[in-house]
Parts: sequence; C-alpha cells; structure tokens
Amino acid sequence: MNKKNVIIILIDGGRLDYALNSEKFSKLKSESIFLSQSITYGPHTIASMHAVFSGTYGIKTGTNSYWSTFKFKKNKYKTLTEYLHDNDYYTEADVINQLVIPKQGFDEFNVHDEDNDNLTERHKKILQSINDKSNQRKFFLYLHYSGIHTGIKKEVLNVYHNHSKEFFNNIDQNKNRYKDLFLDAEKYLDSILDEIKKQKIDNESLILIMSDHGVSQGEKFGEHAYGAFCYDYTLRTFAYFLVKDLPSIEIKQQTRTIDFMPTILDYLDLEHDKNYNKIGGRSLIPLFNGSSMEEEIAFSETGNPLYEKKPPKEPNTRSVRTSKWKYIKNIYDESEELYDIINDPNEEKNIIDIDSKVSNELRYKMNEILNS
Repeated sequence: MNKKNVIIILIDGGRLDYALNSEKFSKLKSESIFLSQSITYGPHTIASMHAVFSGTYGIKTGTNSYWSTFKFKKNKYKTLTEYLHDNDYYTEADVINQLVIPKQGFDEFNVHDEDNDNLTERHKKILQSINDKSNQRKFFLYLHYSGIHTGIKKEVLNVYHNHSKEFFNNIDQNKNRYKDLFLDAEKYLDSILDEIKKQKIDNESLILIMSDHGVSQGEKFGEHAYGAFCYDYTLRTFAYFLVKDLPSIEIKQQTRTIDFMPTILDYLDLEHDKNYNKIGGRSLIPLFNGSSMEEEIAFSETGNPLYEKKPPKEPNTRSVRTSKWKYIKNIYDESEELYDIINDPNEEKNIIDIDSKVSNELRYKMNEILNS
C-alpha cells in the first residue's frame, strides 16, 4: 500500500471561470495535477458530494436529490472514508451540516456554524492537532469551506427567487457579489495551504482541492443560484490534485467527479472491496502519468423547483455531456436541448431540431446510463 495522508478541501460553490482567472489558483495549477474540465454529477452539494465519496452516480446509490441523504445505500456502496478507515486511517470531517456527505467511517464528524465560525482559524486548529488526534497514524481529513455558499444564501437565496427579474437584470451586481466571495475563498485557501506546509504534512499527503458545483450569475433566467438547470456554469468544476511524487500537469480532457474516489484508491494501492457494488467511476492515474484514456460521457441531474419554494423529491432535469456536445432532457415538460459547446460554450443556441444524429446518439447514451 502506498500509504499517504488524504486531505480534501472543498470550496463549496466555486466557479471554474473564477479559478481560471485567479492569480492564486494559477499558482496552484502550476504545482498540481489540474483537471480543467471536471463535470459534477449534481449541481448542488448533497448529490454532488455523495457521488464523490462513493465514486458512483446517485441514480445507483439512492442519493440523487436534496432530500435523499438518508436513501444512500450504505450497505451496497462503500465510501472513500470507509476504505481508509478500514486501512487504519484516522478520519475526520468538518462540514456545513449533517447531510452533505456520508457520515459512515468517520472517527470524528464535526459541523461548523456557517454564520458565525471563522473557518480559517477553525480549520487551521484542526490541522495543528491532526497528528496528535491520529496518534501519528495516517489520516483522512475533509474540510468544507462554506463561505461562498453562506454569502449566496444571505444575499441571493434569502432575497430573490428563480424568477426574480431584479436579480437577472443586475448581472454586474451579481458578478461583483460573487467576486468578493471568491476572494474570501482564495484567502482561506492560502492560509490553509500555508498551515499544511507549516505542520510539515504536505510531503506525506495527497491533497485534493475541488469545487462541488458552480453558482449562477444570472446567465439563464430561471436559476438564480444553482440546482435548477444542467448548464456548464454550475456543472463544470475545478479540481487540483497536489501530490509530490506525480508531475504537475493540466488535464484538458473531460473527467467526472465520480472518478476522484477510484483515483485516490488506485494511488494508494487499495483494491475494490468485492463485498460492495462496483464503483461507477474509474481511476485517472493513467492520465496523471501522461498516458491516454478514452473519454467517458458525463451524466448529471437535478431537481428544478420551477415556481415552487422547494425542489422536487426526484430529479426532473438530466444531461449527458462530451467535450463537444451537451444534451439536456427536461422531464418536467418533456423538452430537449442540444448544444455544440465547442462553438457555443455559453449554451445559447439550442440545436436539438438541427442535428438529429447527435441528439439521437446522446439520447441513447442517457437511456443507457439510466437503465444500466
């Protein structure tokens, strides 16, 4: 076993385009394996992160919506935490609430007060004590930075709704609001990475810095934050693997967040536990080492609340994506969308009635995933 500490730092609501234009994230890119086309399963935290921790889409695990944390099939899908705990890792999490990730396998599961806790100081203290808590064993630590989410909750979710014209008519205000929140996230990340180096645990750790989904700035009327649609401004996320014994490289090929868990297991030389269902994702280690891999189609789904106050219990919007095409099926009204995302990255021109060959192929792929 290639035993290393594992640290996951989640920037909740981190947009890829802001990371790409950030000086601090550019420095991080130069020191890491950067996945610049990483696609999330769900454009909201619960479905997204259950998929990350299980390496499998929620259509299989049961956690496919805001309401389905307790439907997670824990007897059929083993989580990353459980794999590490079973291999004598000390495991700890600090999260925004009890629902966002699977709890099984954690030695310590803490929930912070998103409105009042200083997450920089809180997480630095956790890092300062982690070796003592683990009794010098290897550890798995999950740190959830909720600052962007909290700002959006206070200034957007609690003020507007998905069809508030005031929100969609003030794009500059929306961008400035998000810019300030992202800057705070940058400062947090800077401090946490400095503390990891100060504690001298960087060389013995695999560190994954990732976002779970993006946030709307008013690109599409009908989604004032996230979780309503399956467009790229919420589905494309960022992921940086900081691993000292692997080369720094940008991987431009489309990858999926369900691939992160099997990649970590592969790096640590941990085999699939055959007492559980097969993991849905695949290891990206060959890409990390410069080899080629065939691109996998990325499946995503969410529950559009439409004009209701709460999202539905089951997904009603789904998409499949390649590096070139995006097909969306809106179950709530049976409408379909197709976008050439190379030439139309903002997904503005629906060509579902123009390119029937591609739409038929992607429609088939979606049904194949749903019925597999």
